[in-house]
Amino acid sequence: MGINLGDELPNFEADTTVGKIKFHDWLGGSWAILFSHPRDYTPVCTTELGRVIQLGEEFKKREIKLIALSCDSVEDHLGWSKDIQAFAGCSGPFPYPIIADPERTIAKQLGMIDPDELDTKGMPLTCRAVFIIGPDKRLKLSILYPATTGRNFNEILRAFDSLKLTARQKVATPVDWKPGDRCMVIPSLSTEEATKLFPNHEVKSVPSGKGYLRFTPDY
Repeated sequence: MGINLGDELPNFEADTTVGKIKFHDWLGGSWAILFSHPRDYTPVCTTELGRVIQLGEEFKKREIKLIALSCDSVEDHLGWSKDIQAFAGCSGPFPYPIIADPERTIAKQLGMIDPDELDTKGMPLTCRAVFIIGPDKRLKLSILYPATTGRNFNEILRAFDSLKLTARQKVATPVDWKPGDRCMVIPSLSTEEATKLFPNHEVKSVPSGKGYLRFTPDY
């Protein structure tokens, strides 16, 4: 199984470090990031979940809900969370829930399984998946990493900024874009529409003579 861009996330029930949840109820009308990791008490996963804590203010000001998932138990999550906080240099309540999925029910449903990474029983573990989910409960972005490659959460924040911007404006974000940089006028806008919406946009000349590289500082 799995889930594609634009699909609605299933309203699964799950045990988490903050109790049982129904996903849609937990999500409400917010943007959210659901991210999975292979195992608790492992080095790369600890650095990743710690980094999410360190970036907490960045997620908070963007009003993004966070929730993690792995195949370990709630008990393991609760114990491991203390190590994560120690690595991140923080204390207090753990700032986001972690889903326990020991039977891989949710991971299989969402396509988060890494067949090359097995536990001691020979069962496949979850990969390093990142799902950004919109207020309409639909998948807006997905990235899958193998167990050996840690994620860059600054890039995930950058991608979120692009998703939120392009959901409300008729622009696209070019390579290496970050907030404040010029955007691109989407190809579906006619020249007349582009001029009306983005009077300060510029067209980059190319050998083909086609005026499709349209950059705007206004958005």
